[in-house]
This record gives sequence, structure tokens and C-alpha cells, in this order.
Amino acid sequence: MSERCEALIIGGGFFGLYLAEHLARTWGDSRVVVCERGPELMAGASYANQARVHNGYHYPRSRLTAFRSRVHFPRFVAEFRGCVDDSFTKLYAVAANGSKVSAGQFRRFAESIGAPIERAPERLRSLFDRHLVEDVFLTREYAFDAVKLRDMMLDRIHRAGVQERTGREVRVIRPDGHGAIAVDVDGPNGPEHYLARHVFNCTYCDINEVLTASGLPLIPLKHELAELALIRVPEPLVNLGVTVMCGPFFSTMPFPSAGLHSLSHVRYTPHVSRTDEPGQPRPGGRAVAELMSRSAYPLMIRDAARYLPVLAESEYRRSLWQVKTVLPRSETDDSRPILFRPHHGLENHHVVLGGKIDNVYDAVCEIDAALAEKPSCVEPALP
Repeated sequence: MSERCEALIIGGGFFGLYLAEHLARTWGDSRVVVCERGPELMAGASYANQARVHNGYHYPRSRLTAFRSRVHFPRFVAEFRGCVDDSFTKLYAVAANGSKVSAGQFRRFAESIGAPIERAPERLRSLFDRHLVEDVFLTREYAFDAVKLRDMMLDRIHRAGVQERTGREVRVIRPDGHGAIAVDVDGPNGPEHYLARHVFNCTYCDINEVLTASGLPLIPLKHELAELALIRVPEPLVNLGVTVMCGPFFSTMPFPSAGLHSLSHVRYTPHVSRTDEPGQPRPGGRAVAELMSRSAYPLMIRDAARYLPVLAESEYRRSLWQVKTVLPRSETDDSRPILFRPHHGLENHHVVLGGKIDNVYDAVCEIDAALAEKPSCVEPALP
């Protein structure tokens, strides 16, 4: 027997839960179900990331991405105030050599998108190696507590009447012949079957797994096995977040849910990458486990401490590992647009992928427009 619902969301990360709540509230009494493969919701990429609430600074080579982040920043902060850590000072430093932007270009870029920026005071600039860093700027950027965000989203979906199903792996989706989509699921007690009017694939790095199993067209995606080191920083850095721009450099940010700082490095955080192509096998579990046994933290800290010497006094605690998924074209300009494919290969089957947490607002906007058969609602124009 099949369980019927108006919408079935595949993937219980932040995007999946936010969309589920939005649909449940928009459609009133309609039944919305979330199927998550793991034992917990928001325990994958929604947790293992830099926890950065972007305000546009990170994307000087993609002004549209930067502008959308700047627009969404106050909205996210207001909506999720209880999860946001704004207690630290955020610095962006521009490397003197090898950066794709100069300090002057970076400042003008931030001003052009309306993001607050000013030169950092001497006591903060003095933390950096003057030979390797051209200039340092005070900015406004926050972090989010992933555990608090998860708890808030669980409360919100329950209040909206969303049905959560953890420990459920969606195997195949197919038309049922009567206008609905049949969804075959491996559940904790055996096979389960659902009939949904709409299916939303929000599985991030596993989008093509469902598509391949269902005989639907693959979407070109690039995946990186990424390491995020968690560290205890020395006292001068406790209330600071630092990003060195723009190229093969690093970022260290407060990671509120663990009471630590994260450390990521453009060169050393990715351990291996692949692009989804028809017939290409995924790396086996043993190969991934072997890669995860070799932390790149010594390389990260050694290079980062050249620019910020006091960082060498940090204490390594552990690493978080996650597959990071981006559109291949983002490699050239560092953009992070949403991927939204309505009716992908099957009527009422929709694919959703976001590269940043604030992308969720553009995603919901595009989904509403597509279901209402209206033009895109994301305004690309810059100020």
C-alpha cells in the first residue's frame, strides 16, 4: 500500500526542511513528507561547513553571487537570530602576491554591492605579516550555530505539520500512470512506497544517484571530498574571524556549535574531486576512508600561519569531512548560484541545489514562480 502526499522532499538538510515547511504553509492542509537517508536531519552538509552567514565579500569574481548574498544577509539574520553569532569581528585580508584582486579592487567591490567595509585598525593589521598581506579590512559577516539551526527547523516543520521520515533511502522515482509520481523507498523495516504529486530532489551531493537509478538525465556536477579542521585558536584570535583573499588562501571562522574555530584552505581542504558522468563509478567507501585518515591540517596551518603568524599557536581538535558539490562552471568565477531544474526528466519532479545557506531564498522564490508558471523572480540586476 502506498502513502499519499502532495509533496515528497528527498533529503533532510536545511534546504529540504526549509522547502518542506514553506510548501506545507503555502498549500495549507496538503501533506508534505521529508525522506532522509541518515538517522538524523541536518546532520550532513548542513552541519559540516564553515557556518558562514555570507554578506557578499567572498565573491569579488562573481558580483551577482555577491549581491544576492548581501541582499539575503539581513533577511537570514532576522529570521534565524537565535542561531546567529555576531559576537566576533570579521576581517578580510588581501594577499600581497597571488591574489586575483588587489586591496583597492576589493574595497571598491564591497562598496559597489553595499557591504560595509573600512580599513582595520593598526592593532589588528599588526597580527598579519606585512610582507605577505597588502591590507586588512573590517567587514560585517556572521556565523551560525548549526545545532541551534537544526533545532529551530525541527520545531518549525513540526508546527507546519511536515512528516519526517529518517532512515529512509529513496531508490527509484517513476510515473504511476495516473498523474502522480511513485517513490520506492528502503525503510528501516523494509520497502516503503509513496505516491506524490510533486517530488523535490534536495539531496545535494547525491542528486545524480536518484536520477541514475530512475533512468533520468544526469546533471553535470563536481564533487570534492572536503576537510574542515576544527581548532582552538590562541587568545588574540578568539573573537576574530579571518579570511585571506583571493585565490589559494585560507579562512578561519568561529564554529559556534562546537565552541571552536574552523580552518579551511583553498588548496588543502579538497582532497579529491570528480565530475559526474554517465557510467563513471563513485569512489568506494574504503577509498574514501583511506583519504579521511590523512588529514591535511599540518599543511593548512603551516601555510596559513605565514600570513597570520599567531595562528601557529592553535590546537588541532578534529576534522569534519563532507562532500562539497558545485556546478562545474563555478570553478572559473567562484560563483555559487542555485541549481533549479523544474520537471527534470519527469513531470513534477524538481531538482534543487544551493551552494550557500542563503541560496534558500532564491530557491524558494524560483520554485514558487515555476509552480505558478510565472517568469523567474530572481532579479539579476546590480545596483
